[in-house]
Amino acid sequence: MSLFDPLTLGDVVLRNRIAVSPMCEYSAVDGIPDDWHLVHLGSRAVGGAGLVFTEATAVSPEGRISPGDTGLWNDAQQAAWARIAAFIAAHGAVAGIQLAHAGRKASTDAPWRGGKPLQGDAAWTAVAPSAIAFDESHPVPRALDEDGIAGVIHDFRAAAARAAAAGFGVIEVHAAHGYLIHEFLSPLCNAREDRWGGDLAGRARLLRAVVAAVREAWPRPRPLVVRVSATDWAPGGWDIDECVELARWLRDDGVDLVDCSSGGAVPHAKVPAAPGYQVPFAARIRREAGIATGAVGLITTARQANEIIERGDADLVLLAREMLRDPYFPRRAAAELGITIEAPPQYRRAW
Repeated sequence: MSLFDPLTLGDVVLRNRIAVSPMCEYSAVDGIPDDWHLVHLGSRAVGGAGLVFTEATAVSPEGRISPGDTGLWNDAQQAAWARIAAFIAAHGAVAGIQLAHAGRKASTDAPWRGGKPLQGDAAWTAVAPSAIAFDESHPVPRALDEDGIAGVIHDFRAAAARAAAAGFGVIEVHAAHGYLIHEFLSPLCNAREDRWGGDLAGRARLLRAVVAAVREAWPRPRPLVVRVSATDWAPGGWDIDECVELARWLRDDGVDLVDCSSGGAVPHAKVPAAPGYQVPFAARIRREAGIATGAVGLITTARQANEIIERGDADLVLLAREMLRDPYFPRRAAAELGITIEAPPQYRRAW
């Protein structure tokens, strides 16, 4: 395998193994993506990526990280996303949407305004598996009861149906970075003593219920991806051993690929960030769980990305900040690797 080999996921074929990782833009109004999102995501499709993911897209108003998050809980949002998904597809990429709920990390301001919890009328009540605040600056969230959990599952199912109607080719369920589903997985966030907590099976119950609900609205062979944090990087937290077992269950539940990130559950975790530092998680899950994986995290060069695929450490590489710096990374990578890829006719004189 190499970086520019096609990749089949369910009923879609990616033209290469480069994906634009979900990256929040904090720029929507009432959850509706606008021209910024069209240009931001569309330029990455023109730039040659095989798969272009939206930012974390909330399944409900209270599931937003910030007031500027995009959403997919109403008709206006669906119509706006349909325009963007169609543009991405028209330029040879597959449009993917990441469906998310922020949990106890909801109701915060945009990062460039400090990212602190909102105050007063601008704020809303965050929810979580347990009434444990993210840190001393965050309010204590409301612990979800059975009806609240059922509502979350319903919201993911409804958003998946809207994603299908909007023309997306891939759905990713966000179960990483300390947001709601990851909060249920992590013993550091989940102190429940009912069926939604305790052992691994209990803590994984919400994610598996969400996957089942999404599959009702998004049946096979449509490709379904789950993003996980493979470790909390904190003593007593979620770790790679549990993540491998979870990945086996997700494979059997109808998930096509596990997108392997890490961290985010608790503040001040000691993360050994370095080029490719999360790739070993993707490699181990791929090898031991028998499921396709995506590698993400400080992947910045063509050679590095290609070697990950050639070694069989992952089936897909996801780039985030490097794609912000260079929307045309796939075209530059192809040139560096001696591969010719088709350019839009408007750009052929440059390639």
